Amino acid sequence: MLKLFIVCGIVFTIAVVMTMAGRGGGNFYVLILVLAGLPMHQAATTGQFMLFMTAFSALFIFQKNKVISWPLALFIGPLTAVAAFLGGYASHLFTGFTLKITFACMLVLAGFLMLKPVPEPKKDIEAKRFGYWQIRSSQGTYVVNLWIAPVIVLFIGFGAGMMGVSGGSFLVPLMVLACGVSMHIAVGTASVLIGSTAFMGFLGHALKGDFDPIWAVPLATIAIAGGMLGGRYTMKVKPKYLKGLFAYTTFLAAVLMVINACYSRHGI
Repeated sequence: MLKLFIVCGIVFTIAVVMTMAGRGGGNFYVLILVLAGLPMHQAATTGQFMLFMTAFSALFIFQKNKVISWPLALFIGPLTAVAAFLGGYASHLFTGFTLKITFACMLVLAGFLMLKPVPEPKKDIEAKRFGYWQIRSSQGTYVVNLWIAPVIVLFIGFGAGMMGVSGGSFLVPLMVLACGVSMHIAVGTASVLIGSTAFMGFLGHALKGDFDPIWAVPLATIAIAGGMLGGRYTMKVKPKYLKGLFAYTTFLAAVLMVINACYSRHGI
């Protein structure tokens, strides 16, 4: 019971900070749960449950501040949701060790993406080109490359569902760097995408019997409180100032996951 209380305190802090960055925090949730002694598949399921509960709680704050791009969310959301369900269901095809190492590689990639400079959102696009979707918002015009974006989104969704993470570490850079979306819109829109991806990933895992309400319910309740608080702070703090911190903590999480995978390999 004491271990659960300690994990709840850590989860609350992560929920606040990660919501502000538009990253669900699933990578840290899964890592903490694994270090707390949960099997990888159960940790992934619990992480997904916490993610969609946190994301949907923060969504109301972001909608109130009009920083959600619903056209973009409705385009990316269904693709990531279906892919996440398939990823969650297919997770049992791999051992816990394989999932941990793959997860660590994804963390490293996410860290490098978060270190990339954020370009200014495009104010106007002179000509429309076939295969490029222009979406206007109060903060400018951004363009979605329909030749590349769907493939990347499907890959992100499948990997996120399999690893028990939200994919926010990849979706935010995708929207900011590839689509020219402002950071605030990317963070707000990510809350919708994180919620849908995590929910479908959770269902895929749960159908395999990996859901444990004794851990999931109290942790999700704490995560909801953290998500709502983080959503309020998002509009006051510029996420770009936190990008470096998140990148380096992501690298640290990758190292810890590799160590844990090597340490527990024979017990999986």
